[in-house]
Amino acid sequence: MVLTESEIRQVVDEYRKYVPASLIRLLKKFNDSVLKAIDANHRRMIVLCGEDVEYAACSIARTILSYLRNIKKHKRELLPLKILYMLHRDFPKERVKSEIVARILKEETKDVKLTIADYSETEEYLGTTFDILIMDLTDDLKPNDLGRLIGIVRGGGIIILNPPEWSTWENKLTLFQKELATPQHPEEEVRNIFIRWVKRKLMEHNGIFIYDLVRKRTLKTSKDVKVRKKEKKEIKIPEKTVFPRKLYELALTQDQVNVVKILEEFIERPRGERKKILVLTADRGRGKSCALGIGVAGLIHELRRVKHRVRVLVTAPSLINVQSFMDLAIKSLETLGLKPRPIMKRGRVLEIQGERYSIEYWEPVDVVNMKADIVVVDEAAGLQVPMLHRIWDRHKRILFSSTIHGYEGAGRGFSIRFLKAIKEDKRAEIIEYEMEEPIRYSEDDPIERWQFDTLLLDAEPAELTREDHEAIAKGEFVYVKPDLEKWFSKEGEKELKQFFGIYVLAHYRNQPDDLGMMADAPHHTIRALKLKTGKIVCSVQLAEEGPIPEDMVDNLLLGGRIPGNIIPDRFLKHIRIREFAKTVGWRIVRIATHPQVMSRGIGSEMLKRLIEEAKERGYDWVGAGFGVNDRLLKFWIKNGFIPIHISPDRNPVSGEYTVIVVYPLNKETEDMVKIANREFRIKLLNSLHDNYRDLELNVAYQMLKYPPEPITPDYKPKLTPIQWDRLRIYSLGPMTYEAACDIIYELAKTYFTSSNKPELSELEEKILLMRVLQANSWGTVADELNVRKQVVMTTLKDIAKKFLKYYNMETVKPGINLKEATTL
Repeated sequence: MVLTESEIRQVVDEYRKYVPASLIRLLKKFNDSVLKAIDANHRRMIVLCGEDVEYAACSIARTILSYLRNIKKHKRELLPLKILYMLHRDFPKERVKSEIVARILKEETKDVKLTIADYSETEEYLGTTFDILIMDLTDDLKPNDLGRLIGIVRGGGIIILNPPEWSTWENKLTLFQKELATPQHPEEEVRNIFIRWVKRKLMEHNGIFIYDLVRKRTLKTSKDVKVRKKEKKEIKIPEKTVFPRKLYELALTQDQVNVVKILEEFIERPRGERKKILVLTADRGRGKSCALGIGVAGLIHELRRVKHRVRVLVTAPSLINVQSFMDLAIKSLETLGLKPRPIMKRGRVLEIQGERYSIEYWEPVDVVNMKADIVVVDEAAGLQVPMLHRIWDRHKRILFSSTIHGYEGAGRGFSIRFLKAIKEDKRAEIIEYEMEEPIRYSEDDPIERWQFDTLLLDAEPAELTREDHEAIAKGEFVYVKPDLEKWFSKEGEKELKQFFGIYVLAHYRNQPDDLGMMADAPHHTIRALKLKTGKIVCSVQLAEEGPIPEDMVDNLLLGGRIPGNIIPDRFLKHIRIREFAKTVGWRIVRIATHPQVMSRGIGSEMLKRLIEEAKERGYDWVGAGFGVNDRLLKFWIKNGFIPIHISPDRNPVSGEYTVIVVYPLNKETEDMVKIANREFRIKLLNSLHDNYRDLELNVAYQMLKYPPEPITPDYKPKLTPIQWDRLRIYSLGPMTYEAACDIIYELAKTYFTSSNKPELSELEEKILLMRVLQANSWGTVADELNVRKQVVMTTLKDIAKKFLKYYNMETVKPGINLKEATTL
């Protein structure tokens, strides 16, 4: 029952009586610990468990006021305290609770500045700093929220969590868990493993106090955390600098100074084909984006001396990611007297304009085709490798910045895979720098250690020995069906960290939500390949999809939505075969191999084992969806998976089209998949000149050529006698391609559709595809195929001659008579 206005007023007036005496005693211990944390620039956390609005609200307010008294005694310069209160506004109890807290604080003190925000606005607070964070967890525990918000609290600050009663917390179905349910696996089947995992980690780590508001008793106090009083580190600015000294004075750490100094090396433009790259990595909260913002302002200041206009392009997975960079760039440009004018979009800086310079945010897919003096790629680990390579190929001075252990992605994976590739490019001059000194709080902060451990942000795979490599060479693998309950327990978490660590290094967009989904989604499961030493070398996450309830099929066919059934959804909407709704299969959500042993057949071995188990389970198919590139498509096709769908648009972040592939496990499904592939290839073939004109050549080529069965075996080119005669003249030379392109287009469609066609070489096939079907220019085709433009032009004439010969349409005498012309 929600409190009335008069009841709220009464609670505020008498709030002290709702604060248990045992909590007041705990707060004394908590504040003693906070004093030590302030000295060490560390943080503390208190967990107040209970959903009762009056007790929870008054206890939260009392905790804040108690902390405030500590600050007034020891750190008055920090006043007023900045507080962020996160809740779900859709829940009346949470709203009332926050209202009570706000009113108590307003009446008791003027030394706080309270911001109340909905969890839907979480991303807007990335890069901000607060003294106190309150998270109402009574209706939800979304792992991403923990990943995003915990880091915004500065050293000496506190975090207050308000979950349900401790003993029943895991029995409360959260909003996050409800979203994991599907029609085939309703809410009652959702697992509650993740909350039990979080509870155990709260009990294990120091710096955390837990109080049960329902039973009015302390469940945990923190052990003494060994701390050293933080000594302010001297920041040494180099004696000789190119950038103005006042720019360096904006840096908060020596790391930031060092980054700004490195950026002075980017003033001179690389000559010829040379490229200059900075790869900047750091854990969250080290100020890497801010350092780049300062340094880029310095580059603009210097480049304006030699260029009429300086253009800086900035990109990231989203506009939110670059706000810290933009803020410091604005501050730095103002310091230099360059009068920046920010252009805003929905309250965020989209662009900075000034006299003869601009800093512009664009989505990654756009940056590839634009010109700039400097390109900044922030949170690069959140982008897929092909997109990083495309940016790398097109620009000469690039600043890559990436979080190592953060919810946005895995910087180590970025470093291991992308960096390895560009280091092999002799054109590249690469500067690497890792920032270590935290800005908001000091190293060894216990709350950061809890966050990393709970969300597996620093999980890493096992180190492989010579013995392990020998076992891999012999194919000695053990197929593991993990017990999730065990792996999320103290006994099994070592294997869990190995398993998840492979994802951290192999994938770029790992999020804490992935861990929560793996733990609790009723239709998700995991499989692993182990060596006899117990080390995991391949990790797979699977989702069971189908059958679609009969009463939902018509709705899907008419464009409706269904949660958790991606492959059946796309199959029904695009292939339209109703019977597929009755099938059941495994969608491979993620598959990753240990980074030390990639390209050793381990992924293929895992697929083989998965297919065997799927057959044993009586499934109809195994499938996957992925951002398509040449290498990945080869992997799936090599293992017998058949493409059936491609997204109509590129993902704006990864720059890739999404492709769905399916491996059928029985005759009926095989028949449906063959039809699906036929329709898919027809659609692709007829869309290459338009929607998929920019589809990578090798991707389009593989999808049109696989499987090798023709789409329409007896299809013949639909040409009139006049068109055949025009083709003859084109093949002989007098007629240009442009005057015969309609005919060549029909021949190209014939070639990729029918078995009734001449034999062509791979080069000839690719010229047909790229020049004719995709309508690329002669120069573009020549560059892609690494041949001269003249070779492309003469090869196309040779193709015309082969078609004429194959269909017996060669003739000596040009022209046709009227009777022939009337024949269709």
